[in-house]
Amino acid sequence: MNEDQTPELPAAPAGQRCGLVAIIGKPNVGKSTLLNALVGQKISITSRKAQTTRHRITGIRTLGQTQFVFVDTPGFQTRHATALNKSLNKTVMGAVGDVDLVLFVVEAGHFTLGDAKVLSLLKPGIPVLLVANKLDQVHRRGELAPWLRDMQERHPFAEYVPMSAKNRKDIERMFTIIEKYMPEQAWWYAEDELTDRSEKFLASETVREKLFRFTGDELPYTSTVVIDKFEEEPSPKHGRMVRIAATIVVERDSHKAMVIGDKGERLKRIGTEARQELEKLMDAKVFLELWVKVRAGWADDEARVRSFGYEQGQARARWPSAASRMSRPMCCTAMTGASPA
Repeated sequence: MNEDQTPELPAAPAGQRCGLVAIIGKPNVGKSTLLNALVGQKISITSRKAQTTRHRITGIRTLGQTQFVFVDTPGFQTRHATALNKSLNKTVMGAVGDVDLVLFVVEAGHFTLGDAKVLSLLKPGIPVLLVANKLDQVHRRGELAPWLRDMQERHPFAEYVPMSAKNRKDIERMFTIIEKYMPEQAWWYAEDELTDRSEKFLASETVREKLFRFTGDELPYTSTVVIDKFEEEPSPKHGRMVRIAATIVVERDSHKAMVIGDKGERLKRIGTEARQELEKLMDAKVFLELWVKVRAGWADDEARVRSFGYEQGQARARWPSAASRMSRPMCCTAMTGASPA
């Protein structure tokens, strides 16, 4: 082969399939819960609070001869035009542009302006499954028939999949449906890989999930988590030990006090639960330090949004690099504190 020729991709072993599947929908319709169920392990944070997913999360599941590469996206934002929300929306649009299949997730029996906005992003030529999630919350199934007819008029969906992401049989059925849309090609990842995200990224997401869980609706969703230190060291006692220092960034002094709680109790609970979950994910002993800082207006500052690691929605390459893959599972002991703003 001469220098001007493009190297050919390896041929797929007989019967091997691999494809990209985008999971899209408005905030809080259960996209991250669905991704975790499909992957078989928690890799994307969940919360009753809308807009907890902020990055494009890739989950991988290999069953038989087929490798499914799932892309979970933030819910599309229509209410506030902050720099953060613009970044999140670019991530959504970038994810739907170059996939083999789209799972458009809605709550069964419902269709809102937010759903319509996401539906308008879909590009022709890519098959779309209408995933009617939270079916367990629909008490009169007969009412879904007119709703389904209305949905079919809105978009030429390839198939309709009523389900609950928490139902194991529904997830198994989903794989059977998705598989036929996956092209014949070699797998992109090793058979046992679950995500292309790093342990450092998963650490920040885990802390952010616990932050929202313990603050509820009190804390604006513009709060974020930045990993300042992620160091691994050998441990004769534990085999593997990871030291993590993370900063919870909020926009106001009142938010900082809210996160810390009375005598630091809330921050301690956030750190303890995050550490315990990380130890399971990483299969390691984890020391976790948490600090809280005030950065007023960060969500409206494009430069600061980028500095905190938010993507700008670039199209994903069709052939992932080895450097982007996660090499092993994750883990974490909590030390907590609050730094001066």
